[in-house]
Amino acid sequence: MSTAEEFIKLRLAQRIENGSIRKLSASTLPVDFCSNDYLGFARSDELKKHIEGTLQDFTTYQNGSGGSRLLSGNHFFTEETEQFIAHFHNAESGLIFNSGYDANVGLLSSIAQRGDTIISDELIHASLIDGSRLTHANRYTFKHNDTSQLETKLKIAKGNIYVIVESVYSMDGDIPPLTEIAQLCNLYDANLIVDEAHALGVLGNHGKGLVQHLDLEQQVFARVMTFGKALGCHGAIVLGSVNLRKYLINFARSFIYTTAAPIHNIVAIKCAYQRLIETNHTLLIAHKIKLYHQHINGFLETTTTESAIQTLRFNSTNHAKASDQKLQNKGYDVRAILSPTVPKGKERIRICLHLFNSDEQIIDLIKEIKNLQ
Repeated sequence: MSTAEEFIKLRLAQRIENGSIRKLSASTLPVDFCSNDYLGFARSDELKKHIEGTLQDFTTYQNGSGGSRLLSGNHFFTEETEQFIAHFHNAESGLIFNSGYDANVGLLSSIAQRGDTIISDELIHASLIDGSRLTHANRYTFKHNDTSQLETKLKIAKGNIYVIVESVYSMDGDIPPLTEIAQLCNLYDANLIVDEAHALGVLGNHGKGLVQHLDLEQQVFARVMTFGKALGCHGAIVLGSVNLRKYLINFARSFIYTTAAPIHNIVAIKCAYQRLIETNHTLLIAHKIKLYHQHINGFLETTTTESAIQTLRFNSTNHAKASDQKLQNKGYDVRAILSPTVPKGKERIRICLHLFNSDEQIIDLIKEIKNLQ
């Protein structure tokens, strides 16, 4: 066995030993409290029909784009959709990437240069961390949602300064003090970047996100909107100035050196946005969130949030796994989130609320949660 194979075997054995080995599963359970399909768009027959109807307007379209957007993969409809989305979010411009991961890595790795400074919340997504690591910039983190510590780091920052946060944090579902963070960025001439992956469709009027809900569009350097959560599609867009879009086309490697999304994917994205415009789903999902809060109220091991993500906390991998197994045995699709995705000792079950979850299903889930020992 080669040394590389020995290394792989050892690392896998360590994961098995501490109970954190990851495995793929294609199985599903009757009641979904796990997926990011908050508005039910991914399973929507109405959206599917809208997509199919829109595709009929194209006399010919290919199964694949055939190349990167800088070569043969661009399409007038893609650029039209980018401007349509930018207008919806009150942004100058936008550039679509193939995934949220691609968008975050492409944006951060290209924009921050040697001598610049990146300051990020300690709980930002792995894609934002990876994008930051690809730069030669100075990098600092601040304690989660701690604006005092953020200001301390801003005082020692050099060059162009980029502050990176999420509007809804994916593991806890909590929301940052974004107005205060924006004020600090303005005070220290820093550029604020906000990942709105889990806020799109859920927060703000017609699901426009937290930045617009707080009227902070003009104080944010860039926003990343991800389509694979509430929109039920795939891909992401970086929103910002016209110059930022031009810059990313020229310098974001995850945009330049990848095959473009096929046109039917772009059609799906635009149709999903049109559904956001037609119905204010924010009001509908808010009812589910409020119902959950009302019935879980007072249960000490839970954390409630304004977002569709709720958490049930444990202090060990074994306790979290045993609890999610009990809930799964009752037909509830919930999953334990374990170290190293979250810190050791802060394992949790992540509960995602959806429009397709009936009120009865939510109430029954909470009853089972309260029965966990």
